[in-house]
Amino acid sequence: MWKEIKNEKDAAAFMSLVYDFHDSCIKEMKYVSGAYVDDDLSMYPLNDQRKLSVIIQRQDEENTVIELEFSKLKYLRLCPINEEYTCEILDSRFFFKDGSICWRDSGDVTDIDNADGCNTVICAGEVRWRILLGCLGGKVIYSDHNNE
Repeated sequence: MWKEIKNEKDAAAFMSLVYDFHDSCIKEMKYVSGAYVDDDLSMYPLNDQRKLSVIIQRQDEENTVIELEFSKLKYLRLCPINEEYTCEILDSRFFFKDGSICWRDSGDVTDIDNADGCNTVICAGEVRWRILLGCLGGKVIYSDHNNE
């Protein structure tokens, strides 16, 4: 069941539930723009969906896999850590800014736009979340079975 994060109170309750994503990792993401090219090569050139889905796995026995869905995506700044370093999230934070809700994979920074270093930042009009069961491990969850 999806639950929405609409305000600071919802964000605080959710982040408390997942311990600010301490000892977690972003497992995978899926973006759907809404734009496409049809079989006759005509184009529907509108990003009318702009949905980013993110799966986060946690080292915790409760709420181990969380899916976040960011709708009306405004931007994604993705800064994956290379394989020479570990990528675990130690803490993270939601911010409300200019009518948007933003998430950053580092909670120690209060200004999401002017922070030193490279962190992943997602900013959207709406966010909702749910717990996923049976989704631990390295198997790809967002797969297109038509292309296998």
